[in-house]
Amino acid sequence: MGYAELIERLQALPPNKQAEVFDFVEFLSSRDMKAKTHPRGTWTDDEFAGMAMAQALRGIEDDPVTYTTTDLREHWQ
Repeated sequence: MGYAELIERLQALPPNKQAEVFDFVEFLSSRDMKAKTHPRGTWTDDEFAGMAMAQALRGIEDDPVTYTTTDLREHWQ
């Protein structure tokens, strides 16, 4: 697949899927950059946990809150 075909397919996707592709490309770029600057096998548990959490939570700050107190099963007094 060439660059032109890739761009054509990307433009045919709906905006939410384009955003997913962008996020995946960001993830790959980040992983590749870390691999170049961080030799394999030298991750500490804390470094790996931090990277994993950052990847899992990326973009969550932009998510609107979609729950209210009526969604709670238990209320603390």
